[in-house]
Amino acid sequence: MPKAIIMYVKYVDFVSEKLGRLMMYTVFIMIGTLLLNAITRNVINYPLSWCVEMAQFTMTAYYIVGGAYSMQLDDHVRMDLIYDRCSERTKAKIDAFTSFCLVFYLCTLLFGSISSTMYAIEYGQRKFSQWNPSMIPIKVIMVGGIILMLLQAISMFFKDLGTARGNPIAQKLEHPVV
Repeated sequence: MPKAIIMYVKYVDFVSEKLGRLMMYTVFIMIGTLLLNAITRNVINYPLSWCVEMAQFTMTAYYIVGGAYSMQLDDHVRMDLIYDRCSERTKAKIDAFTSFCLVFYLCTLLFGSISSTMYAIEYGQRKFSQWNPSMIPIKVIMVGGIILMLLQAISMFFKDLGTARGNPIAQKLEHPVV
């Protein structure tokens, strides 16, 4: 594989890993928010209207930004009826082929999310609820997470292509100096 592709894979995997590991800790933010909601609602009898929505926004950021890291670790759901019986090279060929469908899907999501984010910014979109939060931050996070997943999908394609050609790009690459 050309050095530019190897560097692309190295940098995208590095960013995906670091952001994915960082996003793992947002689960604790969500748990804390829901715990606060339970305590104020059941113990103090003073329900906070923003807690559940904040937990929803946190969970959305968690799975959108963490999606690229999940792809990198190959921890996503896959139908293993025939795939499991294939050799590593055949699996890589199947994965390289299906990467085109994934990239198309992510490009469609990206187009829609950019459109939705521009709408939210232009009109100051807010969620219609008692808390009435701005939708701009979560939509910007959504665009960033989809871009990261798209970059990771392309990285995965390059790794699968290398494996299919008998010249795999090492899975555990040295992290670039940042």
